[in-house]
Amino acid sequence: MVNSSNIQRATFAGGCFWCMVSPFEDMPGILKVVSGYTGGHKENPTYEEVCAGTTGHYEAVQITYDEDIFPYTRLLEIYWQQIDPTDPGGQFNDRGQSYQTAIFYHNEEQRNAAEASKQELERSGRFNKPIVTKILPAGPFYEAEEYHQDFHKKNPFHYKRYREASGRDAFIEKHWMKKPDPEELRKRLTPMQYEVTQNNGTEPPFQNEYYDHDEPGIYVDIVSGEPLFSSLDKYDAGCGWPSFTRPLHSYNIKEKLDLSHNMVRTEVRSRWADSHLGHVFNDGPPEHGGLRYCINSAALRFIPLEDLEKEGYGEYRVLFEQREQQK
Repeated sequence: MVNSSNIQRATFAGGCFWCMVSPFEDMPGILKVVSGYTGGHKENPTYEEVCAGTTGHYEAVQITYDEDIFPYTRLLEIYWQQIDPTDPGGQFNDRGQSYQTAIFYHNEEQRNAAEASKQELERSGRFNKPIVTKILPAGPFYEAEEYHQDFHKKNPFHYKRYREASGRDAFIEKHWMKKPDPEELRKRLTPMQYEVTQNNGTEPPFQNEYYDHDEPGIYVDIVSGEPLFSSLDKYDAGCGWPSFTRPLHSYNIKEKLDLSHNMVRTEVRSRWADSHLGHVFNDGPPEHGGLRYCINSAALRFIPLEDLEKEGYGEYRVLFEQREQQK
């Protein structure tokens, strides 16, 4: 059950709001992500008015979340990884005041956390230019027109094309996707794990660790530890590899056209480590969306339910508690 006393809002401006929804949605404790306009002087502005630069508003997203499950500090971590915080004139190909970055705090705790996270980023030396993202008090937030809400789901082809062309993904890859040194990986991965994740290999069916594994918990990237799949979405597809109906968080999965072996398939890779995971097919259970994520065990590390907090994945426990409440 959701404890309403812990429900809070976070508001972030990070350039085009189409691109600022998917990094936050689907996470445990995230109840809603809405695109809209804030920071300006005009009531109920239209998209055209905001883009014209006459309203003082920023394109932004407002996130409703449960602080007990997904703390504000984690939201800030995700936010910084989506933007160029050194750009004072907009974001990537989108220029102008409405596309500038800003954190709008709703209380003093949020302001202090935002200031601390900004200072930490400045000290990290990740960027060779000053961090110019503003930290401002939250004001009225006006929801954007309906066609802007969940744009990435309503218009996936246009969204992917726009996002790639904007330069956002290239920037994120350059500054945040740091793959480990191959020699270091060879030392800590088994030969099969290395072959699968780094060379797009495939392990033998029915001869891998998790194909018939049914213990409750989550599966994370063997290289980076980023959370990928849950036992709640795992099922026996009879193919000999672990199969899931969906990822834990769709943003952590990248899809790529695969024409190898004289076949047309959709490869899935982890976002931050860029590990090869497997493929996604359209022959999954219809009642669960019809997708089958066929994943190599060698690309995964399993975190048992009872170890989620100890391993740093405590926010995912709520998914299992919610499933129990639904029974």
